[in-house]
Amino acid sequence: MSSLFKNYGRRPVHLVSGKGTIVTDETGKEYLDFTSGIAVLSLGHAHPAIVEAIQKQAEKLWHTSNLFESPEQEKLAATLEKDTHLAHAFFCNSGAEANEAAIKLARKHTQKHVIITFEKSFHGRTFGAMSATGQEKIRQGFGPLLETFKTIPFNDVAALEAVIDDEVAAIMLEVIQGEGGVNQISPELAQAITDICSEKGILLIVDEVQTGIGRTGTRYAYEQTVLKPDIMTLAKGLGGGFPIGAMLGTSALYETFGPGTHGTTFGGNPLAVSVAQTVLNHVFNPTFLTNVNEKSTYFKEKLAASLPNHTIVGSGLLLGIVCAEDVAPYVNLAEQAGLLLVSAGPNVIRLLPPLTVTNEEIDQAVAILANILNSN
Repeated sequence: MSSLFKNYGRRPVHLVSGKGTIVTDETGKEYLDFTSGIAVLSLGHAHPAIVEAIQKQAEKLWHTSNLFESPEQEKLAATLEKDTHLAHAFFCNSGAEANEAAIKLARKHTQKHVIITFEKSFHGRTFGAMSATGQEKIRQGFGPLLETFKTIPFNDVAALEAVIDDEVAAIMLEVIQGEGGVNQISPELAQAITDICSEKGILLIVDEVQTGIGRTGTRYAYEQTVLKPDIMTLAKGLGGGFPIGAMLGTSALYETFGPGTHGTTFGGNPLAVSVAQTVLNHVFNPTFLTNVNEKSTYFKEKLAASLPNHTIVGSGLLLGIVCAEDVAPYVNLAEQAGLLLVSAGPNVIRLLPPLTVTNEEIDQAVAILANILNSN
């Protein structure tokens, strides 16, 4: 019996090292890592700039309380907010924590309690974030959840309009539902949300934990829509593998989060901030984002040509292969062939390579996928 709780469905692979897109297990077998730690490793494994940032910061200061000023946090916040309508940031340790902060901020600012979320969404596993998540399998077994979340079908404008009333504090969504099936928001729903929030004074929370930091080909996925979030949450790719989360908000929300309203011991610690700033220095470079989009186009074209009987969904390097059957066996076969994958719901293979993936690595992955999917 393991000394660990069995809350993870672990695979029988022990990874011991990685460089770029390639990881190696304890037997010496190499794999193409198209999970990126589930959209975390923006710059791949052991990127030299991140290694250097950690080494330099580790020799200076690992941790200090948020009771003290942090010019480094100020710089990171300014980088995240540059050329956006957002004005302030709060740093934490994970996406779930960022979403908890967003929920608290929306409720406190509006003095209302109802938050609209969507089926197949995923916002985290802490209690508030779990209550916001539109997947029964995540909620099951934990008793009564927070009652003031209303979950409706995604991309259903009529369903949204039917639940809007004077008690609604916010609408909370992912522009692309990563865990729920790589489902993209429709232009119609995005416009309806924009209109409703403007007319009713409802806050918009956009969860960019998986889609942000260049994953979809722009700094943030909402930039590809008409949406204009009042609150945005980040994590995963922000730290490139080092734990950090963030919540950003508009200037109108500034006074709501005064001293003592929210906090975290480790959030925004010097090591995390140093790594995140290094990630942004690379990813937010326009040339880098252009390369992400070029790789995305190349990847989608290769997939479409090699898998003519499958639908390819997603944006940037958050892509999905839609299958008619359960994809778990395909994920296992790919692993045996040297390609690490993760699913998105029961019928979609999710593709999340590092943003630094090469065309040659894409070719190798497509060849493995084609061999598996076209043989079944």
